[in-house]
Amino acid sequence: MSYECTFICSPELDSAKLEDISAKVSKIIETADGKIKNLQQLGKKKLAYNIKKFREGNYTYVEFDAAGSVVLSLENFFKVNDDVIRFLTVKVEPKKKVVKKPRGIDSAKAAQPAAEASVENAEVKEEKVEETKTETVNESANVSDTAAK
Repeated sequence: MSYECTFICSPELDSAKLEDISAKVSKIIETADGKIKNLQQLGKKKLAYNIKKFREGNYTYVEFDAAGSVVLSLENFFKVNDDVIRFLTVKVEPKKKVVKKPRGIDSAKAAQPAAEASVENAEVKEEKVEETKTETVNESANVSDTAAK
């Protein structure tokens, strides 16, 4: 399966310590027969809200292919390591091919008979309503005629 993982480390860490944490993450993935597609140090960025009293954090992004058990191992590593203040791992689904319907004259012609059919159905319903009204009027006239006799 394919996964994406982003983790945020303390802004107080130096670059050597960040490289060490990234190397440990790579080692966890590779020891479980995983393959790292992409590993990027995104640098220090401002957080949307304070996390453990930090306003900034060092972001690292990792894309990898591995078994599901690797995710559990990675998350255990992140939970134990005090330098990692936040992490998120997401399973990436393969993209599905979307078949697009052609636009243009052909699709307009295909929609036209459906519209005509709905107009015809509406006309038939109106005729039935008028017939029902006429029958009701005729029946009431018959009832009043018999009552008069």
